[in-house]
Amino acid sequence: MLFLYTVLLVCCAILLVAGIVEQRRHFTNLDHIPTRVLVNGIRGKSSITRLCAGALRGGGLTTVAKTTGTAARFIHPDATEEPVYRKFGIANVVEQIGIVRRAAAYKPDALVIECMAVMPALQEINQSKLIRSTIGVLCNVREDHLAEMGPTLDDVARSLSRSMPEGGICVTAEKERFHILQEEADARDCKLVYADPETVTDEELRGFSWFTFKENVAIALAVAELLGVDRETALQGMYEAPPDPGVLSVERYLTPEGKKLRFANVFAANDPESTLMNINQLLDLGAIHRPLNVVINCRPDRVERNGQMGEIIPGLDPERVFVIGHPAKSAIDAIPAEFRSRAVDLGGDKRDPEEFMARLLEQLGPDSSLVAIGNIHGQGELLLEHLAELPPADSVDEPVTTAAPGRGAAPAVVEHVETMQLYAPRIDPYQGYSEAYETRYAQQPYVPQIPVQRDAVHPYPDWERVNQAGQGQPYPNDAWTQPYYGDQPAPAVPQARPDTGPSAGQATPRGPFEPRIVPERSDDDSQQWHSPGEQR
Repeated sequence: MLFLYTVLLVCCAILLVAGIVEQRRHFTNLDHIPTRVLVNGIRGKSSITRLCAGALRGGGLTTVAKTTGTAARFIHPDATEEPVYRKFGIANVVEQIGIVRRAAAYKPDALVIECMAVMPALQEINQSKLIRSTIGVLCNVREDHLAEMGPTLDDVARSLSRSMPEGGICVTAEKERFHILQEEADARDCKLVYADPETVTDEELRGFSWFTFKENVAIALAVAELLGVDRETALQGMYEAPPDPGVLSVERYLTPEGKKLRFANVFAANDPESTLMNINQLLDLGAIHRPLNVVINCRPDRVERNGQMGEIIPGLDPERVFVIGHPAKSAIDAIPAEFRSRAVDLGGDKRDPEEFMARLLEQLGPDSSLVAIGNIHGQGELLLEHLAELPPADSVDEPVTTAAPGRGAAPAVVEHVETMQLYAPRIDPYQGYSEAYETRYAQQPYVPQIPVQRDAVHPYPDWERVNQAGQGQPYPNDAWTQPYYGDQPAPAVPQARPDTGPSAGQATPRGPFEPRIVPERSDDDSQQWHSPGEQR
């Protein structure tokens, strides 16, 4: 028995020594990366990671990035990328150690990495042990992962705050719960920066060849400014950055019956608030139009989310609501009674995709739009596969702005036979991009026109200023020092600026994937972020 205890003790000692050695090596790798940006939040983390990396690359900083969204990617300093290999296909926060080791080999100026932890305790470990970020990003607080971080949005905000860097800076575009984030930041001696989306103009947004949000761009501009990259250079770098594979997109198809169809893949925004915001933006831009049809894909392990998608149907006011996957009843029952007659149950997860696709297409109008919401796995992937086989619509017509014609009697809800087949993911997150994606975004490494000026004594002038502020020394007397003092009361929620939007005489938004329009240089060199409620 003594021998067994001795063996156990020796094994524990070996594991302890190995853990200490691994931690010391990891911290050494972190020290080789002077700036580490950790992107956390509910929606848009992958897009913000790519935007930040593009902005820093545009400013001449050697930047490595890693995303964890639709498909986990390791992005090299020349903007090329490769899939992240995972043993047994299981995501684990421990993989961040290997990512940091690979990134340190480039001796980069910055690492931009997406937070992959959901549990609050793991988020704190991800920050304090694995990344130890110098700049944190907390993009937004939405209704998702409530079982782990909820049950209320206030709880979600406090859970996400665990990724704030102690003694560092955190950038956020969240205004509804800014006061909660400010309390958490003060407790960590962290300077909270509000990135105002209203400072991003529609003209600047039209410079992108893919759909993004002003909040995401504002955050990336704030991070770039902290590291000494000016606004115009950062925007140019973001324009050149390839988008995430799960980015909001709209495709135009021609059905076998000759009908025109605009299809919007909104599966990535799988919480109700983000889904409504995405669809409303597409309608405002004219990328989709009415009559609008919605398809909800249900999953057996996301019954609550299925119901949330059904509850937002009145806000979309669609012509038809097609329900696929299992259990369809969880989404149909959540649709308010006055809209339930528009629901069409296409038969569950065991129905042949050829059958439900034929029935879906035959009920569409001659020129309509279809929006896919919910979750992509299962029959959602089958839907995308079959739509991709349709021929593209060659003619690009002007978007329809008139209201949909009066609705006739909608088909009754088909009796659904419940099944218990769990979904089997069909998308391989480690496979390379499609040929069309590679062709669209193939590019030479971006060479900035206005590199950041650095020397051997002050290689990171702006970051030295940030470090001084973190040590209690005052910032230089410039326009962006006002909001950072923690003893000030929580600022008020900012109001929308009256001089923005189509009513202010701005140009008509371009259509999706039309050639981007690079905005002209502006004479206004005002700061791009501030505290909510601050006078500008």
